[in-house]
Order: sequence, then structure tokens, then C-alpha cells
Amino acid sequence: MTATAMAEPMSLKLLEVRERAKRDPHKRFMSLAHLIDEAALKRAYDGVRKDAAVGVDGITKEQYGQDLDVKLRGLHQRLRSKTWRHQPIRRVHIPKEQGKTRPIGISSFEDKVVQGAVREVLEAVYEPVFLDVSFGFRRGRSAHDALRALNRVLHRGEVSWILEADIVSFFDSIDRRMLMEMLRERVADGSLLRLVGKCLHVGILDGEEYSEPEGGTVQGSSLSPLLGNVYLHHVLDLWFEREVLPRMRGKAHLVRYADDLVIGFEREDDAKRVMAVIGRRFKRFGPCLGRGHIVASSPSGSRYRRLTRFPSTRRALLDRGTKRYLLPSCQCRAYSWFSSHRLVPSRRPPPGLPLRPGPTWRSRGQRPPWTRSPLLPRRMFPRRPAPSDRATGTGGSFWWWMGRPSAPTSRAFRSAARC
Repeated sequence: MTATAMAEPMSLKLLEVRERAKRDPHKRFMSLAHLIDEAALKRAYDGVRKDAAVGVDGITKEQYGQDLDVKLRGLHQRLRSKTWRHQPIRRVHIPKEQGKTRPIGISSFEDKVVQGAVREVLEAVYEPVFLDVSFGFRRGRSAHDALRALNRVLHRGEVSWILEADIVSFFDSIDRRMLMEMLRERVADGSLLRLVGKCLHVGILDGEEYSEPEGGTVQGSSLSPLLGNVYLHHVLDLWFEREVLPRMRGKAHLVRYADDLVIGFEREDDAKRVMAVIGRRFKRFGPCLGRGHIVASSPSGSRYRRLTRFPSTRRALLDRGTKRYLLPSCQCRAYSWFSSHRLVPSRRPPPGLPLRPGPTWRSRGQRPPWTRSPLLPRRMFPRRPAPSDRATGTGGSFWWWMGRPSAPTSRAFRSAARC
């Protein structure tokens, strides 16, 4: 989790940059650093959590908020004069599964403010060009949206084979030089790129040990998730759309959440071909990504597996018949058919039954049929009355009292439920 959450709306200039980036996906922006003004720094300050962990300086948000206007003005002057320096990052280790730990970098509070302002500008440039297959660390998208997208593909029956992969230590394995080259394709402002470089090339303080790694981005920084999306946008998303999909014999779908990806295939041979080349693809963009960092989650050890859809009988029948998203409208149509036909005069009313439904449903302790739920009941066709009930004119069911010609048949129900 990052320490910032951009809750404030963007400025009008950033909205204009976003619209220009949406109109022209290949446009290069020459001047963007001027957008990091005091108002942008104030929005970044408001986005930092109050309970965020402190960095090497030990300053909290409450302490930095004293004389905030003076501090933000001084910070803006240092950014304009290019004298701002990123302080070392304090590293902590969070326990994971199987006895492993996850290294998290914690920046100082002032560095968090600068990272938030830079991220806001880069989001305006890259958010309109990101593909719909990416769901991680994006505004208005979550892991639930990724699951819904994958669920829609499964219910349409377009996927029979699944390839699951996870890039181990992704943020620590990013090639900084290639990342900066990817940023230069859209951003030609040297001042903004210099700020990004200062956020990347920073020392790490792990206890009493100080180090300066040559690759990767700090996991825990508010700028790292966006830089990771930019990196995988060029390495994986565009490559899959432009190079992989045209060569597939069947249908294929990619769903990616940060560094976790799932690719669904209609044919087994397509899954084998992609698995054979995806490792070489990552190896081209850095030696750290091509050394077994793509792992499989299949229990059998294979990196692709046959997908068994709809293990329950009810879900399988729903998929073969009425689609799930069409089921409510089908229920409403069937109920409308019942409502319009229940008042048709009976051709053969059983002797002794009244013309109005009174004792039948009241004696059974039921509600009147016209006040029941519009959803279809579990028992669509109630039982026929016993011969003794028909002879004496007592008991029986409501549909039998209405008459057999007006009761829905199986063929009429199938025609009403077919959407």
C-alpha cells in the first residue's frame, strides 16, 4: 500500500493535458514541470495519510503542517532552482508467507509530497493511453474489477486454457535505463525527467547499513506503482495486443493487476506458444526479468492448465440457456405473462369452487397470489389437486382454479424466458 491517496480533483491545466493525451496517444509533451506549483504540492500534502510511517527525518504530517504555506513555498523554490535532493529511504521488512519478508521503503514526508505531485502529472499523461487490460494502481479500478472482467470472459465460454504468472521481485528488477527511455517517448520535459531520476537514484538505509542499488524502484513509494504500470504497458500490454493477438488461432484475453497477470486461451496450442515466448520477451527488457521470475500457480507444476468451468449443475444450465445478466429481464417477462393470463375465465371450473379465490389460499395460510414477489417461485407449476379435492370442491391449487387453458405450459414458459 502506498502512503498517498489522491482524493483532491485535478487542476484545469492537468485536465487539459489529460484531454490532449486522450486525443493524441502518440503526442510528446514538451513542458510539464511548470504544473508542479504550490497548489499541486498542497494537493499532494492533503493526499498523504495522517498515520503514514515516518522516514529517516522522523517528521510526521502534523509536524510538517506547522507553517505549511512557508514550507511549501520554500519547497517550490528549491524545485524551480533544481536544488532539491531526495533524502535516503528507510527500509523495513514485512513478513510474508513461507518465512519470507517483503522490503518496503519509507520516504521522508517532504519527499512523499514531491512524489505525489510528480505522480499527478504523469497520471494525466499516461492514464488515457493505458489499455483496459490493466487494473492495478489506477484511478477508479480495483482488483474486483479485474475479477469481473475475467468472470465475463469465462461466462462467455471463450476461455478453455489459463496461463497464470507472477513476476517475482518486480519493483526491484526494473531496468532504470529502459524505464527512462519509455518515459521519453511521451515526456520530453527534461526538468520533470530529472525529478523522476532523483526519485529513482536514491540511497537506502536498512538499519545501520547504507546502500545505493543500481536497478529497480523502491517498493512503498507513491511513484513506483505508476512507473511499474508504464514499464509493463510497453513490455506486456502493447506487445500482447499488437504481436500476440494477431497470431492466435483462437481467442485470447489478458487481465493484469500490477505484476500479476492471467491470460486465457481458447486453444491449447496458443497457450503453449505464448508460454514459450513470454520468458524471452521479458529477457529483452532486462536480465533480472528473464531468470525464472515467471512462475506458475498450477499445482501440477505446468504453467498452463485446462480450465474447468461451472462445476455446479445449476451454473452450467444457466450458461447453456439464459445468460446470467439476462435472467432478471426474463423473470420479469415471465411474471408479466402470468399476470396477463391469470384472469382469463376458466373453461372447466371445478364444481363447488367459488368464483373468487378465497378459502383456497386463506385455508393454506398463504398470501394472495397477486401480492407475491415478482421473481419466479422455486416451484413454477404447483401440484394438481387430488381427485378427492376436485370432487368435493375444496382445496386444490390456485392455477387449477384459474383453469388449465390459462395456466402456463412448458413451451409458453420457454418462449417467455427466451430473451
